[in-house]
Amino acid sequence: MRLALVVVVLIVFCAIPVVSADNTTNATIVTVDSTNLRFSPSTVTITEGETIRFFWDGQLLPHNAVEVNETFDSGDTASDEDYSFLFTAGLNGTFDYFCEPHRSVGMVGQIIVNPLPPAENNTTEDPVIDEMMDDESYMPFISLPSITAVIAAAVLFRTEEELF
Repeated sequence: MRLALVVVVLIVFCAIPVVSADNTTNATIVTVDSTNLRFSPSTVTITEGETIRFFWDGQLLPHNAVEVNETFDSGDTASDEDYSFLFTAGLNGTFDYFCEPHRSVGMVGQIIVNPLPPAENNTTEDPVIDEMMDDESYMPFISLPSITAVIAAAVLFRTEEELF
């Protein structure tokens, strides 16, 4: 009975689709050049849908990043910062920002956000899904590990029945 429970748990585990924990988000990182009290790089160009990450660690002087029109604000000044801001679709243009305590000495930066390129077609069909559906071997949520687990369970149940 214990073996049967283990096999059922294994089957359920293998039948659940796996979600990737891989973080594929690419962020443009802005750090602090503490020697010159500057953001590095001071100007970056990205496209809508991309992220800016303000990151510094162990700075002697605390810093922050505040956009002139308050589009983003990393919060209070800190010696260690890890703040990200996503420029969503429709949020494009030039964004000037500064470090509050060091603005007067020129600690400023600029983010240029280009609009997304226009879509090539306006169809709502997804060619990848269409291709998968046309493929006769496509079976959603059924993977090689789950098929193997089912076969193993069948063999184990049959063996267990023969023992009794």
